[in-house]
Amino acid sequence: MTIINKIALLIAIIGTLNWGLVGLFSFDLVAFIAGGATTVLARIIYVLVAIAGIWCVSMLFRPNDELAEHHA
Repeated sequence: MTIINKIALLIAIIGTLNWGLVGLFSFDLVAFIAGGATTVLARIIYVLVAIAGIWCVSMLFRPNDELAEHHA
């Protein structure tokens, strides 16, 4: 798995954990850290999570050998 795939997966996991917090406890960690859900920083984080999620969806449709690490 390439580094960009790992970064995208990590960001997507962080985003899902944030949504879990919102669903379970009505607590938005991103908004808490960024000073509100409508701040520029929060919006940037939300967009990065969305891009990472889209990237991860694209990984579903790639051949397995393309996602596997190749060690020579």
